[in-house]
Amino acid sequence: MATKIDSVADVAGQPAAEEHVVIFQLADEFYALDIQAVQEIVRMQTITSIPGSDFWVEGITNLRGRVVPVIDLRKRCSVNAGEYTAETRIVVVSSAGGMVGLIVDAVTEVMRIPGDQVELPSSIVSVPENTYLRGVAKLDDRLVSLMDLEGVLPASADGEFDFAAAAA
Repeated sequence: MATKIDSVADVAGQPAAEEHVVIFQLADEFYALDIQAVQEIVRMQTITSIPGSDFWVEGITNLRGRVVPVIDLRKRCSVNAGEYTAETRIVVVSSAGGMVGLIVDAVTEVMRIPGDQVELPSSIVSVPENTYLRGVAKLDDRLVSLMDLEGVLPASADGEFDFAAAAA
């Protein structure tokens, strides 16, 4: 039976037993989010911009009658943003501030990563701009950065997302 894992280490500092994640691409890099935060994955769709929002907020979209704020994860994580392609997806997640769509270049897989393949980020890469990075998974063929959803969506943005939803 799988249990929800909130961090890469448990209270005693031991590695988590397992990470169940959705892996996606931003440019040439791989990232992952806890599968329990992911509500659904949809194809790119029309987004209405919100004047005056942060540069990484693309706007809002109508997802089956529900207005959902959308951010470009490439811009938010300072990854070179390219053109949207047929593989571009919106990963809809549930956060403390409500549902939010995250634009990613491609969703590649869902997998379980054993806890012994996950390391905490070193102090060199743990800077305020990388508050979203909670660990790195060492897979056979690549490294995957594990994202902390609440770090990607800072508390100051939640009010803006609420405003965007109310304005629509």
